[in-house]
Formats: sequence, structure tokens, C-alpha cells
Amino acid sequence: MSEFIKRLQERRANVWEQAKELLDAAEAEKRELTAEEEQTYQRLNADLDAIDARAKDLAAAEQRNRDADEAFRQLLEKEPAPEHQRSAADQETQRVRDWLTGASGSRALEIGPSQRMPLDQRTLSKLTAGAGANTVPISFYNQLVQHMIETSGVLAAGPTVLRTATGEQLQIPKTTAHSASAGIVAEAGTLTPNEPTFGQVSLDAYKYGFLLQVSHELANDTGVDLLGYLAMQAGRALGNGFGAHLVTGDGSSKPNGVLTTSTLGVTGAASVAGAPSADDLIDLFYSVIAPYRMSTSCGWMMRDATIATVRKLKDGNGQYVWQPALTQGSPDTILGKPVHTDPNMPAVALGAKSILFGDFSTYFVREVETVRFERSDDYAFNTDLITYRAILRGDGDQVDTTGAVKHFIGNAA
Repeated sequence: MSEFIKRLQERRANVWEQAKELLDAAEAEKRELTAEEEQTYQRLNADLDAIDARAKDLAAAEQRNRDADEAFRQLLEKEPAPEHQRSAADQETQRVRDWLTGASGSRALEIGPSQRMPLDQRTLSKLTAGAGANTVPISFYNQLVQHMIETSGVLAAGPTVLRTATGEQLQIPKTTAHSASAGIVAEAGTLTPNEPTFGQVSLDAYKYGFLLQVSHELANDTGVDLLGYLAMQAGRALGNGFGAHLVTGDGSSKPNGVLTTSTLGVTGAASVAGAPSADDLIDLFYSVIAPYRMSTSCGWMMRDATIATVRKLKDGNGQYVWQPALTQGSPDTILGKPVHTDPNMPAVALGAKSILFGDFSTYFVREVETVRFERSDDYAFNTDLITYRAILRGDGDQVDTTGAVKHFIGNAA
């Protein structure tokens, strides 16, 4: 399998070289891409995206096989442990399964990192029963969170996440201005006040929720990975709803999105209708001061369609500013910094803030610790469906408004 992944990676590099050849040929002749070339270029971009998705699926399949092999090895080496000696992961999995099928007799279930089970850092994936899903202990909470991250560029970019047990309003100090430079002071001279300026950010606990229905047959069929299915569906739904506001929320009865709170870095040239140039990206890069650029959470954020535009850009030395990842699982980069995609970022257009760059750890995401699940056998009694309700409470805001995260905005003549 790993050999196939390597070949897939080589194919990805080959597709990117083909795309560069098209762009280089047009540049050498000082012209735009022809309609046929543009169609080919877009096809190559689609191939790159498809190869990326395929590679991720294959890597996840390899991890599932390794997990299953390890689980079988442990089962063969030791006798089943008594109930009180089961691992925390086993007990947590059984607790969730009992609730899903109604065996626990409880209507509500709260899922979160707790003393019941430590956070599981292994690779998580979209499990299927055929791949041995039911033999591997499952961290339901971590799998759910992983799917939230997969659908939210902000959560994937490395924000500072605060998890609280309750949902009361949090007051977080906000830096609005740094201290100015110190100056020379004469002997016995008066020192000039030079304090940074602070404000406050209020983090609330807005409620996001949805309903999910499954049949009794599905809930009671032990051959189906119901935990994996529910975690995937719930994670995506909560990630899409919460994630959209973490980008574009206006702070009015919703999170204050990272795009909303970003500061202006670069305005596009008047001769181009909204699209960035390579120089614009370089200027945006250096509009963020070095301490933020050095952060491990510093990166770019844009939507997929914008990446197709950025892939065409070269710097003054003729090098493409976008570089594909060299190893599986690593992000693509622009000027050496990782690129995160989020469908909620605006498209390239006149007056659109289509690109973000900066230190995303300065954006704070607040999550109330547990994701609350409730089940009802009565809501859809006439169709014999079990109804699950998932609720997440959270908020987000920028706590450093001195220019830690900046945006590119398009312009036109």
C-alpha cells in the first residue's frame, strides 16, 4: 500500500510539473492562457485535488489496518479482562454504544475529554466495519472533533482553544497596541510612560445543534460502526455551522470571525479586478511582523478556488510562490508557510477579503467542554426511527488586534 502511495505522490508531482509547463509557456510568450490551455490547467488542478483526497484515504486505510492488527495481537495475547479491569477506552466505547441502542436507559449523553478517558492522539479516520472498525477502541469525542477540524479551516489552522466545563461568559484581555520603542533618558531625567494598550474580549457560549435520525435496525446491528457514522455526521454538521461563524461571524449574537477581526495588510493593484499578484502575497507576508511570522501557527487561509489562482503566481526570481507538499500528510505552502482552506472564505473579487495570513494562535476559540447528545424513541415513533440531537456551545474572537492576522483585499480601476 505504501508503495502505491509513493507512486501517487510521484503522479502528483508530475501533474504539477505539467501545470507549470502551461504557465511557463504562456509567460515566455507574454500572453494569457488560451481557452484550451485554461481548460487543461483547470483539469490539472482538479487532478491535484483528487490525488490529494485519494492519498488521504489510502493513508487512513493503512492506519486502520495497523490499528486492527494491533487490536488482534492484543486479543490473542491475553484473556478478556473483567469489567472492572477494562481500559478506559473500552469502557467509554461501551458506554456510548449502550446509549445509542437505548441499553443504558438514559436519554442524554455528554461527550468530552474527561477522567474517563485521556485524549487519544492516534490517527483518526472515517471507519468502516469492513476495515475492522469494531475491533479497535474508539475515542468518540476525538473522532467527532477530528471531523469538525476537517470541515473548518480555522480549527485546522491552530487557534488557541479554551475548553470550559460550564458556559458562563469569559472575559479575556485583548492587546490593542504594543509599547512604543524605548528612548535614551538623560541622567536624572524623567522616564516616559510606555504601556501597551489592552481591552477585553467577551467569549460567550452560543448554541449549535441539529437532529440526526437512524433506524432501529441500524442502531442494533452490531456489524455497523454506528459510533463512527454518528461521529462523522455530527462532526461535519457542527464543524460546518460553527466553522462558518469562526470565519465570517460579525460578533452579533454569534462568534466574531477571524476574517471580520483581521486588519488590512495589502490592497490589490487597481489594474486587476480583485486578483492577487505574487508581489501582493509577498507584501502581505511581510506586513505581519516577525514574531507572528515565526509562530508555528502562522499560515495562510483561502478557499479552494483562490488556490487555483495563486498556483499561477511567480516571484521576482521566476519561482512559483505556491509549493506542493513533499511528504504525505504535510500541507502545501506559500513562501514556506502552510496553506489552510475554508469554503467560507470569500472568492477573489473586487473588494473581497479573499486571503488571510498571520498567527492564528492569537484567535481564541471557546468550547464548553462537553458535546451534548440526546436520544428520543418517541419523536419519530410512526417511522421506527431513533432521533439523536447534538448540541455544541462555543464562541470565538481575536484577542490580539495589533496586526497578528491580516487580509488581502481586491481592488480594481
